[in-house]
Amino acid sequence: MSRFSATGGEGLFLIVSAPSGTGKTSICREVMKMYPGIRFSTSYTSRSPRPGEVNGKDYFFVSRDEFQAMIGRGEFVEWAENYGQLYGTSATVLDAYAEDNQDVILDVDPRGAKALKARYPGAVFVFILPPSLEELKNRLRNRGHENEAALIRRFGNAVAEMGEVVWYDYVIFNDTLSEAIDLLRAIYLAEKNRTSRRKADIEKLIIDRR
Repeated sequence: MSRFSATGGEGLFLIVSAPSGTGKTSICREVMKMYPGIRFSTSYTSRSPRPGEVNGKDYFFVSRDEFQAMIGRGEFVEWAENYGQLYGTSATVLDAYAEDNQDVILDVDPRGAKALKARYPGAVFVFILPPSLEELKNRLRNRGHENEAALIRRFGNAVAEMGEVVWYDYVIFNDTLSEAIDLLRAIYLAEKNRTSRRKADIEKLIIDRR
């Protein structure tokens, strides 16, 4: 059996963005189940937990005052306000993951993704799209959490957000969930096996042959 795993080599930051209602969370969770070594970067938020959410797993839930204090201390590599609530990614946590060559999936919006691209230029950026705008509207409506006015606003924001897809490395159309999961898995495996990320393994193999 080969000593060189297909998921070996240098750590990889996989940045995943998508409008609400595209199934991004489900896709990321399934890939993480396949590869338990992948870490998930848990964001901070000022909103209250929803039913079933766990502090430290889904988000780090803090007060708005504490979140703003963290902004003032420069603790976030990126942060944004969405629908009146604050969300941010800890710079300290990500730098530690990078130093330790960990594989990490990050779930952020395009504005946050741009900040991450500036700080971690070797990261890989994936945008998930719905199969159609009509299907996206249906998925948002089927969530049943919002009134029609809020739904229209969220749909409009989602459509505007899709314009950012052009600068991402990969795009996944989530028509069928299983296929979308396969695509994200394929992207992860392909990027893990870039020559630039397997230099140490390549050098080890060459040295062993001398």
